[in-house]
Amino acid sequence: MPFRAETAPGRWEDVDQLVYKENDTTFRSVTRRILFDSNAGQENQVRYFEVQAGGWSTFEHHNHTHQVIIYRGSGTALVGFETRHVKEGDLVFVGPNEWHQFSATDDGPLGFICIVRADRDHPIRPTQAELEEIYAAHPELKGVIRV
Repeated sequence: MPFRAETAPGRWEDVDQLVYKENDTTFRSVTRRILFDSNAGQENQVRYFEVQAGGWSTFEHHNHTHQVIIYRGSGTALVGFETRHVKEGDLVFVGPNEWHQFSATDDGPLGFICIVRADRDHPIRPTQAELEEIYAAHPELKGVIRV
């Protein structure tokens, strides 16, 4: 299907809302939609994630990169050990093996388009020892990272 109309902010015809991650409690109030999938012969997958007000994605890293376009709302992006307030229209690059997490403000959702390779590795979450090392080196992140 070459065309799909947006029916509401962050909603498109013939695009299903999916669970962010199955059987996982390392995030809060996140959904995903696959806008363009690799089964159409694409090397990349284009996804739309929406983090509801006060929610956050999983704190994780992996070998593959993310190219992120903030589509609606605002929130905080943590990439590596740097946090930045992000808003509609901002771009975020997550490099290989960089810790990252996206959080919505308490005022409304944070929606973002995320482009990844279709053939990619699985995310890795931090161990308690890794979290303690991160907090020791970057104490300012203790109230930012959510696990």
